[in-house]
Formats: sequence, structure tokens, C-alpha cells
Amino acid sequence: MQKTGKVLLQVNNLFKVYGSGENAVNALDGVDISVFEGELLVILGSSGSGKSTLLNLLGGMDIPSKGAVLFRETDIGKYSDRELTSYRRNHVGFVFQSFNLIGELTVRENVKLTADLKSNPNKVEETLDILGLSEKKDKYPSQLSGGQQQRVAIARALASNADILLCDEPTGALDYETGKQILVQLQDLTRNHGKTVIIVTHTKEISMMANRVIVMKDGKVIREENNASPVSADMIDW
Repeated sequence: MQKTGKVLLQVNNLFKVYGSGENAVNALDGVDISVFEGELLVILGSSGSGKSTLLNLLGGMDIPSKGAVLFRETDIGKYSDRELTSYRRNHVGFVFQSFNLIGELTVRENVKLTADLKSNPNKVEETLDILGLSEKKDKYPSQLSGGQQQRVAIARALASNADILLCDEPTGALDYETGKQILVQLQDLTRNHGKTVIIVTHTKEISMMANRVIVMKDGKVIREENNASPVSADMIDW
């Protein structure tokens, strides 16, 4: 197991069951993983493998049926509703396939809205500059390309100064070249800004840019791969 820093998240014997009786579905079936500070981790699997369910549990958007998600050695499953909200607000940034921007707000206002909810946010203007959005800060989402909107979503997560960025198929709604640009941005956040980035994807080639790869199938981790020499995201073809 490649360790790039201290353990940030620890998942122990994690189960998630939807429904009951004959209709019960085991979305996660005894998952054990570790996530280290400052690494880029790719969770790879086809539709129905459990990878998005795992991401939701890591982000505190759902609670496990059994097992534990430990954030810095504290079980978030034992948090009160208020503590869980604080965890999501102050420690986790989300980047989804759908950009989830507010159409009535400018780029700067979308990013600032999230930053204002945080206890120790990054400066909005500096965040926009890092993502190459300074010239677009007064534009509205409808005036941006898909790639630019996704960069705003990443800027929003980054402005929160979150410990972890959780990215669910971040290139799924984008064309190839734009998707590659987004991956370059995400890789840069780990290499040059020390962020922990977790990318969920079904695209095997994207795993080449990761420090580690966790492969899932039918709710289980079937393989974990270390990557001693991650490929630069701009060199990936798929």
C-alpha cells in the first residue's frame, strides 16, 4: 500500500443495504479501504459496482448499514446531525457529473456562496485564479462552456478549503478534450496544493494518473493497485 501521508479516512467492514427482505440490495459488502492525506485516489468500477455509494458514505451524505467510516480516527457514523453537517461543510468538497451551479449567480458569487459557509475558506479571488477563471468571474453559468462550468464546481469545492475533494464521474458530461483539462486541474490540486482527491469513474485509463487505484465489483473491493509513477493527466487517452 502506497502511503503519501497520514491516514485521513479509514473504512472498516462497510456495508450498505437498500431495501429489506427479498428486495434487499447489498450496495456495499464488507469494504475496507484507507485514504491518505495528499493522494489522488481513483475508485474504478462499472455501473452498480458500489463506487458512488462508497463516495456518498465517505462524504457523510449517507450512513452505513454496518461498519465504520473514520475521519481522522473518529467514526462519522456516530456524529449527530449537526456534527455531520459540520463535517460536510468544513472538511469535504463535492464535484459531481452535473455541475449543480446556481444559474442566477455569477461565477464569483457561486464560489463565494460556498466559501461563506466555511469556517476557514480559501480566498475566492485566489481560487478563481488557480482554476483559470479570473476572466470569467462576472459571467453566469449559462454563458460558460461545460468545461468552464465544471471548473467553477471545482473552484467552489477548493474555496471551501476542504480536506477531501470527492469527484463523482467529473468528466462524464464533458467532451474528451475538456474532460482531460478537468483531470489536469484535479491532479494539480494534489501535486501543487496538497489536496486529497478521490475520483470515482468507470474509465480505466483515468486510473493511470492516480497514486492508488481501488477496483470495485458487486459492492466489494476486488483489487488495489499502487502506481509508483502516475501519468500526467494531459497524457492520458481514452
